[in-house]
Amino acid sequence: MRKMKAKSVFGCLGILAMATALTACSSSDDATGGNDGSGTSTSDAYVWSTDGGVKACDNILFTNGREDKNGTEIGNGDAEFVFKGKQTLKKGTYTLKGWVYIADGSELTIEPGTIIKGDKVTKAALIAERGGKLIARGTKTEPIVFTSAQPKNSRRPGDWGGVILCGKAQNNQQEMQIEGGPRTKHGGNDDADNSGVLSYVRIEFAGYPFATDKEINGLTLGSIGSGTQIDHVQVSYSNDDSFEWFGGTVNAKYLVAYKGWDDDFDTDNGYSGNVQFGLVIRDSRLADVSQSNGFESDNCADGSAVSPWTSATFSNITFVGPKLDASFQNKTDYINGGNYFPNNGSALGKFQSAMHIRRNSRLNCVNSFAVGYPIGIILDNEKGNTQGAATNGILKLQNIWLAGMDITGSDFNKVYKDELYDYATKTTNASAKSFSSTFFLEQPGNKVLDSWTTLVESNGYTPLANSPLLSAATYSTLSSWFVTANYIGAFGANDNWLSGWTNFDPQGTDY
Repeated sequence: MRKMKAKSVFGCLGILAMATALTACSSSDDATGGNDGSGTSTSDAYVWSTDGGVKACDNILFTNGREDKNGTEIGNGDAEFVFKGKQTLKKGTYTLKGWVYIADGSELTIEPGTIIKGDKVTKAALIAERGGKLIARGTKTEPIVFTSAQPKNSRRPGDWGGVILCGKAQNNQQEMQIEGGPRTKHGGNDDADNSGVLSYVRIEFAGYPFATDKEINGLTLGSIGSGTQIDHVQVSYSNDDSFEWFGGTVNAKYLVAYKGWDDDFDTDNGYSGNVQFGLVIRDSRLADVSQSNGFESDNCADGSAVSPWTSATFSNITFVGPKLDASFQNKTDYINGGNYFPNNGSALGKFQSAMHIRRNSRLNCVNSFAVGYPIGIILDNEKGNTQGAATNGILKLQNIWLAGMDITGSDFNKVYKDELYDYATKTTNASAKSFSSTFFLEQPGNKVLDSWTTLVESNGYTPLANSPLLSAATYSTLSSWFVTANYIGAFGANDNWLSGWTNFDPQGTDY
């Protein structure tokens, strides 16, 4: 997450002249669509209206902007388009154009095996608003894929916008504007709110930069309630954070953040759900100017002591950092984007830590494993009292193993020294270890190792047959929601949950 928050870059659109002429047409509740010609409807006409000055329609499929219930374009191609209805997209390949909103009371269902390509020219994004539902329930053998519409071997981070879900659960700012530019707001008092399903889903090459430091994340979750199902989601080559939660209570399992630009799991504004089984893999030549981290966690932007607190609990996460590449150097002339530099105004920077917890966050992490970062952990006390929460046991970091870090801890953003930081003088004391590393080493089950080669295979995440990771887990501090596993990190000896639905070469895939 960047410091600046975006406002909409699109102005409101005019009312469609033919709106009133079609109001007698039927609802599209029974309509389906598919590129195999299987779509059916009780009427060929679309019902048009406006929503906040934006064109709205009861059907979501078009062909070159023309009404076509068997079309293959999602949205009419305008900068913003509101879908009002209930509709199922049949398995097929579609192009998403513009910012398409699923309005309050509306529901879009996507069949397994469907591929949706985000259009670069119209900066496409799919946004479920409060009260709207996106039901994308793929399967292990037929995942649903949101990807770039650019040709094979020419896809880049930020080719399109991304996927956003907004709900009615609590956040600590009450009602918030979603990050990245869309008009949509999120937040309420229904912590059990249901925004739909994302299961066996991939999101690739998202994060179009609408302005400097203003990108949509790969998957953005704004005040999403616990009634929503999130599992088996892979975000690859996002041009901002891979996953970001703003408040909410939603739980999630089996998440993959693959070669993102900024942070991998970003938690803000009182997110209090649970996450279990997650894998982070970094590209050594892709890092953000703000400094890239595995976790970045804030209670809120100014570190205020407001509730609900950012107090999510993560378990069984594996972070594979840039140092797995033997040639890695944490320098801007090395971190140049490589073959994935999009030349879209996004600024490259450096890698920082596996975990950066700051601004009064009370994030919890257990049974997790991180390899190959410049810094293991940063408990940053510049704003708020994150270190006090750690000392008082409100923030728990236990049973975490760090391997192959340059330093175990630092106390401040962009300070690559394991030395106690003085926030008043903005200097470090070379004679004392950082608060962060001292605290980390005092916690039960935590370990720091020089190398990962006796723990995991060369990919950084598959445990060796005799790895001590396989029997080091503990669940005594966790709720019954968490699955009890014997191992630290994302994978056990015979538990490869990546099989069948993930893709680690989206650049070379024919879609």
